[in-house]
Amino acid sequence: MRTRSSRMLLASIASLAFFVSLNAEELPLGEVSHIHGIGFDPSKPGSVLLATHYGVYRANPNGMAEAVSTDANDFMGFSPDPSNARRLLASGHPGQGGNMGVILSTDGGVTWQKIADGVGGPVDFHAMSVSRADPKVIYGLYGGIQVSRDGGLSWSLAGPSPERVIDLAASPIAADTVYAGTAGGLMQSADAGVTWTLIGPKGQPATLVEAMADGSVYVFFAGIGLFQLPKDGQAVPLASDFGDRYILHLAADPIDATHLVAITGESAVLESRDGGKTWQGFGQ
Repeated sequence: MRTRSSRMLLASIASLAFFVSLNAEELPLGEVSHIHGIGFDPSKPGSVLLATHYGVYRANPNGMAEAVSTDANDFMGFSPDPSNARRLLASGHPGQGGNMGVILSTDGGVTWQKIADGVGGPVDFHAMSVSRADPKVIYGLYGGIQVSRDGGLSWSLAGPSPERVIDLAASPIAADTVYAGTAGGLMQSADAGVTWTLIGPKGQPATLVEAMADGSVYVFFAGIGLFQLPKDGQAVPLASDFGDRYILHLAADPIDATHLVAITGESAVLESRDGGKTWQGFGQ
């Protein structure tokens, strides 16, 4: 009978073998799976970084992908710093098991170092968001809503999270305001995660919430589509022709705000050139 440690070792070896096979050369983007986050690559305009179960990859406009990170860790909570595109934060699991805590890359995802355990950690933030209003403020989901006010070095527990959180997004205009996409709807907190209010349709799952540089917030409601919440005014519908698909992660090109990329629940990489109104496969 295999012990738990032997099973973990075998799983690590299998994961490493898969990572090595993927790292051998460029591979079609469709072969990169288990994508947990996305952001534009500052070192290569037009390309995007993908945080995956097997490391960080770069998706190129030719429809191919290549490995970026030097390890095969499972990267969760992947969050580019809006004030410094080469500064990336993440969490997740190392290849040998356990949790990584809060990790930081300052070279565009190539190398990573641990900067904090978080509260009750090492944490595994499956959702994390850096505030555009104050990039020193970061929110994370682990045992409730955690908040850092020093760029991720120290953390405190703000309060319990809403039920069944899927995604978090710090407001782009107020550092103490944070949104949560949940299975029961879109929630908002105006006191840094202490209390929450439903602001979207009740019972309508919000699978994505993402703050944008113009002060708006993008939200994807499963079964309905993608919406933009402007700084002032009502929600604006952008696209509804997704069928059974839903978006989990989204990023905007810092050079062209109408250029968006997104990850679906099936880890397909999509691209929009008109601010989210129409979509196609990335690299097509």
